[in-house]
Amino acid sequence: MRTLILSIFAVSLSATAVTAADDPVAARKMLMQSAAAAAGISGGMMKGDIDYNPAIAKSAIATLNAVSHTYGDYFPEGSSEGETTASPKIWEDGEGWQAALEKFQADTSAAAEASGKDGPADLAAFQQAVGPVLGNCKSCHENFRVQKN
Repeated sequence: MRTLILSIFAVSLSATAVTAADDPVAARKMLMQSAAAAAGISGGMMKGDIDYNPAIAKSAIATLNAVSHTYGDYFPEGSSEGETTASPKIWEDGEGWQAALEKFQADTSAAAEASGKDGPADLAAFQQAVGPVLGNCKSCHENFRVQKN
């Protein structure tokens, strides 16, 4: 199970690099799919639906951290068109968007540092590290994503 999860994260992130050069919307979607997978695993462990595993926790945090530091590069002018749920507010409130992105980056970096070499020691440490990161996801989706019904 652990190998499968780690493989999914790796493939998702590497596929993004190939697509990014040609289609920033597709790159954003792939990055968000990677982040969603990491957040889903994280949420499952936090709720007790998935047994806590420090290596998987570290991988989820590393994925979120990698996404946070690359995601912002895929919002050039004109990429608000097409099949995207990116809110026009990203381009209208560039300072607010940048502040949200920087907070996401800071929180994921702190979580990565807190996870140490082998991952958070226990579930409580993982919850403390990843909780603020997942809060960023929620806040950003509320403020900078077009909500689907």
